[in-house]
Amino acid sequence: MATTASPYVIDVTDSTFGTAVLEESMRRPVVVDFWAEWCGPCKTLGPVLERMANERQGAFLLAKLDVDANQQTAMTFGIQSIPAVKAFRNARLVEEFVGALPESSIRQFIDVVVPTEADLEVAEGELAEMQGRLDEAERIFKKAFELDPRNVRAAIGLARLAAARGDLEGAKHMLLPLRPEPEAERLLAAIDISEWAARLPSSDPALRAGMEAASEGRFPQALESFLRLVLEGGEAREPARSAMLKIFAVLGDQDPLTQEYRRKLATALF
Repeated sequence: MATTASPYVIDVTDSTFGTAVLEESMRRPVVVDFWAEWCGPCKTLGPVLERMANERQGAFLLAKLDVDANQQTAMTFGIQSIPAVKAFRNARLVEEFVGALPESSIRQFIDVVVPTEADLEVAEGELAEMQGRLDEAERIFKKAFELDPRNVRAAIGLARLAAARGDLEGAKHMLLPLRPEPEAERLLAAIDISEWAARLPSSDPALRAGMEAASEGRFPQALESFLRLVLEGGEAREPARSAMLKIFAVLGDQDPLTQEYRRKLATALF
C-alpha cells in the first residue's frame, strides 16, 4: 500500500523510527500507523489517516510502518493485531487504538492528540499564571475560551483566577458545569472550605475549631480535629467525616496528609 505523496505523511522503518518518530515528536505529535499489505482493514484506515494529516497541514506527522518489513519495532511496541495506531508526544506514547474505527472516532482521536489553537493559548495562559502575570493569564484564558467554549482547561483557568481574586460565585459559575472533571471538583471543594469561616457551627466547639482551621489552610490541625470527632462518635461524627473527605479532595490522593488520614479514617470507621 503506497503512501500518498505528502509532506505530512512518511514511511518509517526500524532504522528510522527513532529519528523520524521519537525525535520528531519532541516538536509536534507523531501518529504511527502500523499496517501490512495483506491487512484489509489497514487499506480502509490508512487513507482516512492520510486525509486527516493533510487537512491538519503539519499539525501532526503521520508515520506509516509496515510490520512485516519492520518486525523489531512492531515487537518493541507489542503489536499483535493490525491496524494499530499509536500517537507520540515528547518521545512518549500518549494515545492508541486498534482496528479500523469509524471516521468520527478517528477524528476524536486526532483531536485529543493534536492541540487546537485554544489548547496552545491555554498552555501560554498557564505559563503566565505560574509566573505571576495574572492579568495577562486571564486575558489569554478568555481568548482560548472564546475560541472554544468547550475547552475545559480554559474554563478552569478562568475559574481559578476568579477564586484567587475573591470572586467565588464567578468561579463556581464556571466550575459547576464541568463536574465531575477532577480539577473542577478540587477547586469547588477548596472554595467550599474557604467559605466555612463564614458559617461556622455554634453548637459544637470542636467541629467549629476544625472548620476554622481548614478555612485558614491549616489542614493538619483540621484533619486531627475531625478525626477525633469521628472516633468519639455522636452527632458531629458524620459532619467531621464529610469534612475530611472534602479536604482530601482539595489535597489530592497523592498528598501525604491525604494518605495518612485516609488510613486513619478507615480505621476509625471500620
